[in-house]
Amino acid sequence: MDISFLGGPAPQRGVGVVAPFDFALDRELWRWVPDDVSLHMTRTPFVPVEVSLDLARMVSEHETLGEAVRTLNAIAPQVVAYACTSGSFVGGIAGERAMCEAMTWAGAVPSVTTSGALLDALTELGVRRVALVTPYTVSVTRALEAYVAEAGVTISGCAFMGLTRHIWKVPYRDVADMARQAVPTPGAADALFISCTNLPTYDVIPQLEAELRIPVISANQVTMWAALRRLGTPAVGPYQALTDPAARIGPAATAAAGPTVVGPAGPVDPAVAGPVGPAAADLPGVGDVPDTEQQQEGWT
Repeated sequence: MDISFLGGPAPQRGVGVVAPFDFALDRELWRWVPDDVSLHMTRTPFVPVEVSLDLARMVSEHETLGEAVRTLNAIAPQVVAYACTSGSFVGGIAGERAMCEAMTWAGAVPSVTTSGALLDALTELGVRRVALVTPYTVSVTRALEAYVAEAGVTISGCAFMGLTRHIWKVPYRDVADMARQAVPTPGAADALFISCTNLPTYDVIPQLEAELRIPVISANQVTMWAALRRLGTPAVGPYQALTDPAARIGPAATAAAGPTVVGPAGPVDPAVAGPVGPAAADLPGVGDVPDTEQQQEGWT
């Protein structure tokens, strides 16, 4: 059969992704990516350390980043993203900027990190008070709070899981429960950030936004959003406030460009008028994390 008329494959633009050795959610990253963009993944070398500030420093060393980016040069990505929250906030804002410079020097392309993308997303949404959910121990969580506060954003609430490994196994229902602890009442925060690129979040985001009535952003989401924005391409994410301005509520809606929808009784919030999925508590889990791995859990 003659298939010459197909002419393909279609041209692809590449995003290089540097992730820690234990990153287990490649497929989740792809869910934000449009069809004309490819992800090219590489991982930092394995080190026998559990999730901690020490590990964050090891997987973000400039020499390690440079070697990882150089492995991507042969396929010529147009932007490089470092997909690790703790690794990119452990050195503060100055440390994050230095990481981007090291990656850009190694690959001669624009670079972004998860934590830098977080600050860009908070600015995009006009967020002044943010609630945090993390899978980390208290020390790593405090480092994230310090990073966000350094950027001039108030921490309105924080819930953490106390995990040091197997973070990718946390089910959606546990993420939703922690979100409700971090945002106990409507109006308690302008937005919620769910940290850690190894924590599954894609399906829970629109459900939590509908329940909490604020934008909900996650580590993987902001990473892909920021990287794709460097390409001039929007991330794919239906009914997610960061990727879909029509879904924005409160300060985020004010920050978004676009016309106001007017109904018979006056202005209508598109997020209220739009469809709402199942309750977050009804989302399927991935499997419970054994209690022995939960070193500490709390709310601040």
